[in-house]
Amino acid sequence: MPEPVPSTSSTMIRTRFAPSPTGHLHVGGARTALFCWAFSRGLDGRFLLRIEDTDQKRSSIESGLGFCEDLEWLGIDWDEGPVHNGHGGGDTGPYFQSERLAIYAEHLLRLLEDGKAYYAFETPEELAAGRKAAREAKKPYKYDRAALGLDQETIDTWIAEGRPHVVRFKVPDGPVNISDIVLGDVVVPSGELEDFIIQKADGFPTYHFAVVVDDALMEVSHVIRGQEHLNNTAKHIVLQDALGFDRPIYAHLSLIFNPDGSKMSKRDKDKAIRAAVVEQGVESPPILSDGAELISEDEWARWKRSKDVQLPQAQAALLAEHLGVDLPEIDVEDFKRAGYLPGVLINYLSLLGWSPGNDIEQFDAAFLVKSFSLDRVLKSPAKFDRAKLLAFNQDAIQAMSGEEFLKELTEFCRREVPEFIDAMTPGQFSMFAESNHPRCRTLLEPIRSGGFFLQDDAEVQWQMSKPVRKALLNGETCGFDHLVNLLPLLEGLSEWSREQLETAVDGYAAEHAEGKVGKVAQPLRVAVSGGTVSPPIYDTLAILGRESVLCRIQRCLDARQSLSSTS
Repeated sequence: MPEPVPSTSSTMIRTRFAPSPTGHLHVGGARTALFCWAFSRGLDGRFLLRIEDTDQKRSSIESGLGFCEDLEWLGIDWDEGPVHNGHGGGDTGPYFQSERLAIYAEHLLRLLEDGKAYYAFETPEELAAGRKAAREAKKPYKYDRAALGLDQETIDTWIAEGRPHVVRFKVPDGPVNISDIVLGDVVVPSGELEDFIIQKADGFPTYHFAVVVDDALMEVSHVIRGQEHLNNTAKHIVLQDALGFDRPIYAHLSLIFNPDGSKMSKRDKDKAIRAAVVEQGVESPPILSDGAELISEDEWARWKRSKDVQLPQAQAALLAEHLGVDLPEIDVEDFKRAGYLPGVLINYLSLLGWSPGNDIEQFDAAFLVKSFSLDRVLKSPAKFDRAKLLAFNQDAIQAMSGEEFLKELTEFCRREVPEFIDAMTPGQFSMFAESNHPRCRTLLEPIRSGGFFLQDDAEVQWQMSKPVRKALLNGETCGFDHLVNLLPLLEGLSEWSREQLETAVDGYAAEHAEGKVGKVAQPLRVAVSGGTVSPPIYDTLAILGRESVLCRIQRCLDARQSLSSTS
């Protein structure tokens, strides 16, 4: 099915992604950007990035750059927009809305002069009273257009006095018809829209006004965005008509839900932290190891009092770490830090509300660009299945050559955990990558399970969990006894290599453990790592090196009495 021809004067497909710079890119926003990008790329169009930063309370330059970095990591490049690492520029900028105020003022004046917009001076308290009265009357609130009764002299006087005011758009009578590629025809009945604000009291345009002006002047042919914006589209259409702009073609994407049916949002992190605070009975803000307050008493009280209050991202991360909580991945940055591959995330996000058909599920970005079309976008909500994403990531990692995996793991460590790669020689790290590759699902997994490699020998501790007790204490010849016998054997090796270690330990197991290497390998693993999980034992011993292995075994044996008595 061919794509509809845009109704704008330009015949070129031009899509845009227009985030508000309020943090890193949510996966829902990433999917929107991906679909806009794939659609324009597949039809030789242009993809624009615009930063909607007119909300001064919520926007920051740093957050805007965070969005750029997230898109770049995913491989989503833009033809026009903020200049960042070689992307951007263009003839329809500026691409930060805060730099376009003069443009908005010009079009606002046109609406005022044509009687299509008007000044309104109600205070927040007066508007709140009106909403309260509507609730008490069990009626929906709608602005009563009281400001239309003001004469021009009064308006001029109040503006000259500096009285706070907004500008409202005078919504015309009649229904609003929305034609949408995904949802079909949607009709908003006459009288449902109130006279909405198009310029705030701080002089900045509202989202509704700025987006309409920008889409028109940037010649956007297709507006592809989430279904949560559908209610806004009616406002945008009446503004487009009032300003004499062509309507772009709309396509509203389905919402993304968690498997339990709740909407996937950044609040999921806050919910996870709150649940842990309740479960652990935490009553006051935690104190960090250096004695500093993680959160002030006032911030803690506000957060505990209202579920609408969320902690700043850095504080939330620290609190989660203190509580031992793994926060759900919500933003692109979360998945990046968790060791997912950008190509895999692109692949999975594209399946949230779209399908190439023919039961094809795993593909690369080039296939997506070639295959993507809006007529295959689904209306029904998409569910974010983390287990499926993890399986996709494992498949992609396992399909890599050893050299490719080493490169990916090296880049990941340099970016996220440089101390890990700095603690090893190139040869040790190469062996570490090789030994972890066959069972690796994310790039972070080897780092988490291999934390003992970074520990000083004197810092290794042994928590006597059931598996550890079994490895060290069970059997006629227990694990501790095997360690006693292995220590001089390992000390006497002429060469500390994986091959020599395997020969020595296998030979010992054949003679003293009925050939069952596991009975010997597991005590060794516990002694050198503190637990029962590590790369293959010979790789682990080779990576750690002779001095560390012998030291850790001896320390474990020295602690035998205290560990054996631990319940």
